[in-house]
Amino acid sequence: MAELAPLSARNFVLEIQGDRFHGFVVRRGEAVTGYVDRCPHAGVPLAFTLDDYLAQDLTGRDVIRCSWHSALFDIDTGRCVAGPCPGQGLLPWPVTVRDGFIETL
Repeated sequence: MAELAPLSARNFVLEIQGDRFHGFVVRRGEAVTGYVDRCPHAGVPLAFTLDDYLAQDLTGRDVIRCSWHSALFDIDTGRCVAGPCPGQGLLPWPVTVRDGFIETL
């Protein structure tokens, strides 16, 4: 976890039994939250640029942003808070921090 700044996100691609899983984690302070890297509105990865998932909304609150449609998502819940996907949300990717390493549950 030391490789992630206190407010940052990182993309991960895992190969599991021949299939590839695309996800990302967001670190905010000591909390780490994981999501599947897929826009619920269009089914595409959220970031144009590697690891570029975070933005601020008009109030200055840190959020996850879809680069394609500018949809904004709450970091803690993954729920859409602005943009073309009201009532939708990101699929959670359960992760935990154990001995300083981020692990999939």
